[in-house]
Parts: sequence; C-alpha cells; structure tokens
Amino acid sequence: MQENHTVILDLDQIVRSRFGEKKIPRFILNRLKRFIHQDHLNGFLKQGWLGIDFLEKALEYYDVHITVEGLDRIPDTGRFTFAGNHPLGGIDAIGVIASIGRKYDGRIVVPANDFLMAIGPIAEYTIPVNKMGGQSADLVRLINDAFRSDRQVIIFPAGLCSRKIDGVVQDLPWKKTFITKSRESQRDIVPVWFSGRNSWRFYFLDRLRNLLKIKFNIAMAALPDELYRCRHKSYRLVFGEPIPWQTFTAEKKDAEWAAWVRGKVYELQR
Repeated sequence: MQENHTVILDLDQIVRSRFGEKKIPRFILNRLKRFIHQDHLNGFLKQGWLGIDFLEKALEYYDVHITVEGLDRIPDTGRFTFAGNHPLGGIDAIGVIASIGRKYDGRIVVPANDFLMAIGPIAEYTIPVNKMGGQSADLVRLINDAFRSDRQVIIFPAGLCSRKIDGVVQDLPWKKTFITKSRESQRDIVPVWFSGRNSWRFYFLDRLRNLLKIKFNIAMAALPDELYRCRHKSYRLVFGEPIPWQTFTAEKKDAEWAAWVRGKVYELQR
C-alpha cells in the first residue's frame, strides 16, 4: 500500500473538465454523487492499495465472496489466454483478474474496457481497447506485444458486460481477435465462467437506450451503482480445461471458433 498513489473520485472535477464552468444545479450533482456512491468508493480508494492487492482488498471492502473452481488444474508455467464471460461489468472482472494475477505473481495483461481503464491502481496490467471504432497502429502493436509476451492474457471478448438477449442474461457475440492472436502466439485458451447478473434496472436502461436510439450508453453509467449492489453477495468463478491452440484450424472461421469457445464457457455453469 502506497499512500502517494491514492486516487480519489471527484465528480465536481469531472463535470468541470467535461463542461467547463457551465452551471449545473448543485442538487443534480449531489444526486449523481449518491447514485455512483462517491463517498463509498472514496472510502476504499483512500486506502491507497495497488495492483493485485488493490483487487483483493476491493473484494474484502465490498464483502464479496467468490468460490473459485478449477484454477488449480491450470499449469503454473506456460502462456495462456483466459477468455471469460462478463455478466456484471465490475466485480466479475475484479474477481477474475485478482485470481489469475495472484496465481501468476502479477504477470498478466488485460485488453481493457472503459470500466477497467478507469481503475488507475491496476493500470500496469491494462491496455486500452477502443470498442466503438477503428484501432490505431499503436494499439494494434500493444495488443500484439501482449500476446507475444510471457504474461498471461485475460480478455472479455464480448467487450461489454452481458445484456438480456431473448429473455436470457448473456454476453453479446464474442469478437474473434483472441482466437487469431492466441493461435499466432501459440497460446492455449482457458474458458472462464463467472456467475451473476445485474439489476432489472440495468437491462431496462439498455433496452430503453436501444428503443430510443440514444447514443450515450446510459446502462454503462449505472455500473457504479451495480458495483455497490454486489456488496455482501457470493459468486462462482469456474476455470475450464485449457484448449490447445492447435484446435483452431481453418475448418472454421475465427468468428465461428470464438462462438464455440463462448459456448464452452457457458457449459461451465453446470
């Protein structure tokens, strides 16, 4: 723990940086602070934890209990791509990264979504991924370097947390990059399944956004509250058997292989 790395969430400062000196009513800001549970988040951030310690202490702070199954059957040596579902958008990522990070002494790298990139104390493990548009040459290089490195790659191929699809909470279709890069770098792929779902409000907001064609991701804005709702809950985290990289032949397109691995992940919930 290093106090000089303390990160404090300050909604007032964020609003000023985004909107300048435009006057936003104080009562609106106060309601937003309560909605994102700013004081509760800062209560943890002020402790100044970093890296894997930060992730493990976050689980303690939120009183989240995770039963981990199957991690002991993954070899301690070798290079793997850990590909998992993303049901919650917060606690699930923290739990998965903490478990793998502790096993491999922090030798991990995570192509990160917006939520993870916002967590400064784990920045050493993350590289940014632009989900909405084209990727720069620098980002392509960083991703290639990550897969070629001796670190374990942890990836959530859906990019976004799970949505309600056909009445079932599940990931969006998985992107194929983790298949292509794992084969190129000769990494076996480990399927990872995490239990749980967000509140009905989260899925309602997502559906409302789609119906009204709202560009702003209002469901994503609710994730800090969803994180708070995970307090005092228990979850399962299950690791499957590594799938040899040689499995992913030209018999199927990489997008089809990605869907196949996604299916293997959901089989782990049984």
